[in-house]
Amino acid sequence: MKAPARKPEVFAVALLRRPFFWIMAAIVVGFVVAPGIGDNVELREDLMLAAVYVTLASNINLILGYAGYVNFGSIVFFGLGGYFTIYFMSALGWGLAAATLVGGLAVSAFAFFFGLGILRLRGAYFALATIGVNEAVQAFVTNFTPWGAGTGIYLSTELFLPLGGPGQALWTIYYALVGVMGASLYLSYFIKISKFGFGLRAIGENEDAAAVLGVPTPRYKAMVYCVSAFLPAVAGGLYFFKGAFIQPVDAFDLNFSTEAIVTTMLGGQGTVFGPALGAFLYEQLRGWLLT
Repeated sequence: MKAPARKPEVFAVALLRRPFFWIMAAIVVGFVVAPGIGDNVELREDLMLAAVYVTLASNINLILGYAGYVNFGSIVFFGLGGYFTIYFMSALGWGLAAATLVGGLAVSAFAFFFGLGILRLRGAYFALATIGVNEAVQAFVTNFTPWGAGTGIYLSTELFLPLGGPGQALWTIYYALVGVMGASLYLSYFIKISKFGFGLRAIGENEDAAAVLGVPTPRYKAMVYCVSAFLPAVAGGLYFFKGAFIQPVDAFDLNFSTEAIVTTMLGGQGTVFGPALGAFLYEQLRGWLLT
């Protein structure tokens, strides 16, 4: 006899009783409160970059740590999210929230489309294909006139006025990036404890065996590739809006993807907090060595 389905309210209560849920909430609150003490702009900028690294690492962990696919081209989501956001705001006059959300959805659709093709490859072939996708997108954007081609797109400072001017906008962007970071942690957590997450980990252990046992491997891989694109794209939109400028060489820097993989493995791939911790420590060490 089939076991009764777990009621949503029972599942919610069970989640609230898990220590991880509150630990993640405490991390997000710490990021929100810390730079506000004494209006510490230097700490804000430091934690803002850390939030970006954590977002990238947590989302690349979905496909690397859970499904076992090494994605060297994850920065393409970050860069495309930045381009969509900047273009929507500069050319179409959209607000920041609408531009980043629609940009994230557009990049997710792009990831799903390409994922159906390149996720038929495995191992080193898939890793090389992701590098190829990044290089191809960079070449396209470099020659795409509506997006400024190789010179990029500059934003007018007037676009910061709805957020209270450039100074206040930096704080708004910071809180938004911290929110994206928190969403990335919770997304990783919820996927890991879900049926979908169990299927992904089965693919990571042995994809052929998972398929024999009934896991819809092509659909699951395309779905996680799509999901892992949304929040990095939103983070990319916020990050490049902060700088009021975007160009291909910065948006699709392959070193950023490599760093995300390193931080994921450094902290512990396949875990929720591992990639986040690795990203935070890496960013702090990197900043200390560069000073």
